[in-house]
Amino acid sequence: MRNLDIIIVSWNVSDLLFQNLKSIFKYTKNLDYKVIVVDNNSSDNTVNLLKKEFDALRKNGEKHKIIKEYGVDAQPAKHPQLDEWRENFKGVRYKHEPTGIVISGAIDDLWINSNDEYIVVDYKATSKNEEITALNKDWQDSYKRQMEVYQWLLRQNDLKVSDTGYFVYCNGRTDVEKFDGKLEFDTTLIAYEGDDSWVEDTIFEIKETLEGDNIPEADPDCDYCRYRERVKKLVD
Repeated sequence: MRNLDIIIVSWNVSDLLFQNLKSIFKYTKNLDYKVIVVDNNSSDNTVNLLKKEFDALRKNGEKHKIIKEYGVDAQPAKHPQLDEWRENFKGVRYKHEPTGIVISGAIDDLWINSNDEYIVVDYKATSKNEEITALNKDWQDSYKRQMEVYQWLLRQNDLKVSDTGYFVYCNGRTDVEKFDGKLEFDTTLIAYEGDDSWVEDTIFEIKETLEGDNIPEADPDCDYCRYRERVKKLVD
């Protein structure tokens, strides 16, 4: 059982975030814990470290070492809209004509394989006392759905998209004796075979729900619903 969840809300404080993480790693060596960093649309380099690393290779048409290490047929893709697609509150956009709903999502990165198929790539950073080699937790299902929405959006923008996407997972190391001004991460690449066939029907269901007269019952497995119920009880 995990002893502790640590949630850090960050906005344009990459230097302070670095110091914060160092302190957490230093004083929690004997605990089983998870660190979650929530970025509040920072404009500094809080979430750009991996992007910058891949962008440098993209410019030179080179593969990242993790792509070589895992033997993936891919390299960072060049696309004139990539910067827009990675920008929060813009992202990849598509208007679903039958419902009039505009769907959008900001991707982390885009690779391309030898078949000229674009590959959706998502960056994840955490700190756990275990090696991360698979997305096998219930709460990680949302990561998979998110990637499938990205794949669907790119296809609606007339891109040839691979069913296989990748999660670049950076896990902050807690077993080092000292940090010497830098954090060390173990990075793994996790392949995921997406299926976006559910997206279209779900958009119609969303429209029906929004235009309906009745509020649907909360799902008992919905964490957000349980949170709102507890808040309601405290307020009432």
